[in-house]
Amino acid sequence: MMAGEELVAVYDAAGRVVGSATRQRMRAEGLWHASSAVLVRSPDGGSIYVHRRTDTKDVFPGMHDCAAGGVVAAGEDPATTAERELAEELGVRGAPVRFLFRSTFDEGTVRYHGFLYEVRWDGPITHQPEEVAEGWWMPLPELRRRLDDPTWPFVPDGRKFALEWFART
Repeated sequence: MMAGEELVAVYDAAGRVVGSATRQRMRAEGLWHASSAVLVRSPDGGSIYVHRRTDTKDVFPGMHDCAAGGVVAAGEDPATTAERELAEELGVRGAPVRFLFRSTFDEGTVRYHGFLYEVRWDGPITHQPEEVAEGWWMPLPELRRRLDDPTWPFVPDGRKFALEWFART
């Protein structure tokens, strides 16, 4: 199945699952959907894994992000999505994933309910070459400074959720 043909869960603006659609249709029509994102933190919590997306990503190509994540598939719950995306994008498996909060992102035709999680990890990280161009550990104070700089090429949804996370901690 081609990536645009995979079925994703369609949500309403209130956050209820109301059906499914192809990823391609969801993107083209700006349908509400859901996505899970996982912050990968060092065991002491002082650093977070930041990566640069590949230039071939369909949304926000080549920009930086601090979470592994993706769209919730049809019939999948957000926690399962979080574990699946963490394993696919960064090769992190078997670590307990902890739910942090739920929020929304609504900018242009990108509209979704975001489920944010975190994991503490000190093992190897293996990038999925189709999605992650490069990555590194960044101390939290540096990440906060960079997020406050609107010229740093960071995915807008990731910036919103990371700043919300900082405000909550």
